[in-house]
Amino acid sequence: MNGYMQAADNLAKDNLVTNAGGPFGAVIVKDGKVVGRGSNHVLMNNDPTAHAEVMAIRDACHNLSTYNLADCELYTSCFPCPMCMSAIIWANIKKVYYGNTKEDAANIGFRDDFIYSYLQKIVSNESDEDTLQLVGMDRDMTIETFKSFANKEDKTIY
Repeated sequence: MNGYMQAADNLAKDNLVTNAGGPFGAVIVKDGKVVGRGSNHVLMNNDPTAHAEVMAIRDACHNLSTYNLADCELYTSCFPCPMCMSAIIWANIKKVYYGNTKEDAANIGFRDDFIYSYLQKIVSNESDEDTLQLVGMDRDMTIETFKSFANKEDKTIY
């Protein structure tokens, strides 16, 4: 058994006792050292974004004083949901090891499938207003800030 996956699973197991959130845990590793840890805290924090992977990313970024985790790997007890997948990509993590599958998560009541389905519809330019209404508004105003950013000399792209 991999020690990093064991650490992620231990974080997930802790939630069976604490009820902080679902049975999910994650660790982030850099140069053979755990630099970030997270378990699901959705219930404890009343925060639907407090998934294990997001919590681990927040912890690693804080500990390393960076928003760029390109030289890190993530070990998670379950295949990342779409939100976590996006956060992992935004953090520039290039390799993720996972234990349970998204089907395993669905089998215990966690249904990420409807989000995957919704995202596929969005990519295909189909509407699914029963799930979420996306309404463009006031672009002529908001684009001006983007134009100012594009011309800003001291900007940082991340």
